[in-house]
Amino acid sequence: MATESKTQLVKYLVGGCVRDRLLNLEPKDKDWVVVGSSPEQMLALGFKQVGRDFPVFLHPQTKEEYALARIEKKNAPGHGGFQVFADPTVTLEQDLARRDLTINSIAMTEDHRLIDPFHGARDLEHGILRHTSSSFTEDPLRVLRLARFGAQMGFEIAAETIQLARSISASGELAYLSPERVWQELQKALAGKSPAKFIRILRRLDALQQLFPEIDRLFGVPQAEIHHPEIDTGSHLLLALERAAELSDDPLVRFAVLVHDLGKGVTPETEWPRHIAHEAAGVPLVKALCDRYRIPGHYCRLGQNTSAWHLQAHRAMSLKPRTLVRLFERLDAFRRPADLERFILACQADAQGRKGFGQAPYPQADYLRRAFRAAGQISAAAIVAEGKQGLAVGDELKARRIRAVRDLV
Repeated sequence: MATESKTQLVKYLVGGCVRDRLLNLEPKDKDWVVVGSSPEQMLALGFKQVGRDFPVFLHPQTKEEYALARIEKKNAPGHGGFQVFADPTVTLEQDLARRDLTINSIAMTEDHRLIDPFHGARDLEHGILRHTSSSFTEDPLRVLRLARFGAQMGFEIAAETIQLARSISASGELAYLSPERVWQELQKALAGKSPAKFIRILRRLDALQQLFPEIDRLFGVPQAEIHHPEIDTGSHLLLALERAAELSDDPLVRFAVLVHDLGKGVTPETEWPRHIAHEAAGVPLVKALCDRYRIPGHYCRLGQNTSAWHLQAHRAMSLKPRTLVRLFERLDAFRRPADLERFILACQADAQGRKGFGQAPYPQADYLRRAFRAAGQISAAAIVAEGKQGLAVGDELKARRIRAVRDLV
């Protein structure tokens, strides 16, 4: 047993900390499970309780998290529908058994000895994601976590685990997930190694249709082969996400790519493979998705702008200077230049996210950057200093920005 001399606690490192060590990764945090203790004993030893639903404590010096070993009993739908039992009689193996995947159900003593009753180390070695026990189905959040781990780690998912995840999707439990938890998992996936694989896995687990129907709807919708050799809109989305991950690790860019073509999912079949005005059709769909999952406003704004104006970016080199300046204004680029760069990268990922176009030139990107730099050098302060006031300042500012872009051309 792992015993802390000062506090006389029987404790073990658990979860992601152990998993990352076995993968030779630097753990972000240390999580401890304490066996044989009570909340009263922890408080008496100077620990601070921080968990509401179950007893989690902060160490008085290291501030690391210590959780009492516990078991859980499902008593309501959703991720939070559990009754928690934490007392000194709960064993380490019982605590490990309630966890989602075998690779997260490994404990380690302070002298680095593994306690691995569910063979998680073996699954790590073979690159397999496998459920720890049949209680996997009790928590619908595990479907999203499974997809995220699969995308991030590149591991295969055990066939029996896929079936359990599909049974969660079929049960209707996903509908009980809180918007915040769904967004949290999506955001982590967007910031991870392969957002495209995350979407692929959710589809494979029958969860994409329930959680993100506006994205799932894109699969099976054809596009004109002359513009999209991959034809299928869902396939294009995955290619674009893959290209976005190569271009930028910014989750905002990747989110913009994820939602840029939602409008194609509502094109009437009689109009296929054309998607006239799909850009505008996608804007309210992006807004509805953001509202449903309480996605932060800066994500929503960039997503809506990318849906609305990505075709103008592709045509940038043929746009009139006045139209380019108007595009910058619509994107609020003069106040948020970082968002313009994100928009440009998302549009580049869209253009190159087509079969055979992965490394094709996209001169529009640098053209937009140069045009914006030229327009951005014109300041309102200089015009005010010349004596202009009121609406005349705005009119002159726009006129000079248009001339600056025209001179660049």
